[in-house]
Amino acid sequence: MDLSNARWRKSTRSGASGGNCVEVASNLPGVVAVRDSKDVAGPALAFPPAAWDAFVAQVTKRP
Repeated sequence: MDLSNARWRKSTRSGASGGNCVEVASNLPGVVAVRDSKDVAGPALAFPPAAWDAFVAQVTKRP
């Protein structure tokens, strides 16, 4: 998968210290990519947008 045009943004839950950061790129057609900001050349996970939306809905759900 070509992620060269991905526009990565850091999670708002990532701390300012630079550790434990997740970056997401949602500007690519048909895919949402997720990577570790400390290893930008490393692997990225790719999800269909509907699956990513379902994941975000569950982790942001309030009891």
